[in-house]
Amino acid sequence: MSAVPVGLLDPTSPDAPAAAHFGDPLREQRTLASAVGVVDRSHRGVLAVPGADRLTWLHSLTTQHVSTLAPHQGTELLVLSPHGHIEHHAMVTDDGATTWLDVEPGAAPELLAFLDRMRFMMRVEPADATAGWALLSLAGPAAPEAVAVLGAGTLRDPDVVAPPGPKFAAGSVPVRPTSGYDVSPLPGTGGWARRGTLGVDLLVPRAARDDVLATLAVPRCGVWAYEALRVAARVPRLGFETDHRTLPAEVGWLAAAVHLEKGCYRGQETVARVHHLGRPPRRLVLLHLDGVSTDHPPPRHTPVTTPDGRAVGFVGTALRHFELGMVALALLRRSVPDDAPLRVAGAAAAVDAEL
Repeated sequence: MSAVPVGLLDPTSPDAPAAAHFGDPLREQRTLASAVGVVDRSHRGVLAVPGADRLTWLHSLTTQHVSTLAPHQGTELLVLSPHGHIEHHAMVTDDGATTWLDVEPGAAPELLAFLDRMRFMMRVEPADATAGWALLSLAGPAAPEAVAVLGAGTLRDPDVVAPPGPKFAAGSVPVRPTSGYDVSPLPGTGGWARRGTLGVDLLVPRAARDDVLATLAVPRCGVWAYEALRVAARVPRLGFETDHRTLPAEVGWLAAAVHLEKGCYRGQETVARVHHLGRPPRRLVLLHLDGVSTDHPPPRHTPVTTPDGRAVGFVGTALRHFELGMVALALLRRSVPDDAPLRVAGAAAAVDAEL
């Protein structure tokens, strides 16, 4: 069956240009959970940052320790407001000459405008490369092997440093990016493959996208299946599990995207204060939704309430998972206990407590 666009089903979704599924969303989920499939995520934004000062410059502006990022290594970072709220999230890859930032759909122009304002006399040339480059994602346990057909080398497992506890001693965080994602060049395309938590991301020229998809020879899957994989893994997404007040510690981005000892950057004081107090105001949870009988899950940012109607958070991504049923990632007040009875758009909801 041909692709069914997200925009046909949800015109307001940031993923509207992408394929939702190819006829059987639950089968596609099983493919990604048990084997490997390829998801076209080329609607994501791509920024290219060449220049001799690119790493020290990005280091000074963002939450991550990128000044020591080695060629053919990836990580992720945040740009915060002066009050420490998340404004941008980017996956990062450096190829030795250019640092690539792939971001949420539609976010590249705003992030580029911020970076341009902060250039001053630095030797950097940030540019929006979305029109020329496409992101494809091989997801599933067999993803590292599947990318070998493109000539990529062996990709090591992600290396993520657990954040230290509150009031930690100086020197507790290694002088390196807190998340390290192995990267391999793709011969003949000028692109690269980056190992991540959900599989392997490929950045390839848009003109080569169809050839790369044909060469991979793995099942095509829609973004609905990829999102189901992400929700089950409790991986947040900017604009879905976040709002204008979200702090990095609330959604679990301290480990992957924040270095707690890297020095000053915008919003650093709030990050440090919240971490040392040890109790961010909200927390990311997985909710099981009971009584939702349709294939139309509650929309993004639907309130989560107590039975008496008091709002205690909001739903981020809600979907029907092939094993878990109707579930949602949600951002709840920290004071809400795991066994609290909750409601989402008329349905009963229960927190899936992490093991």
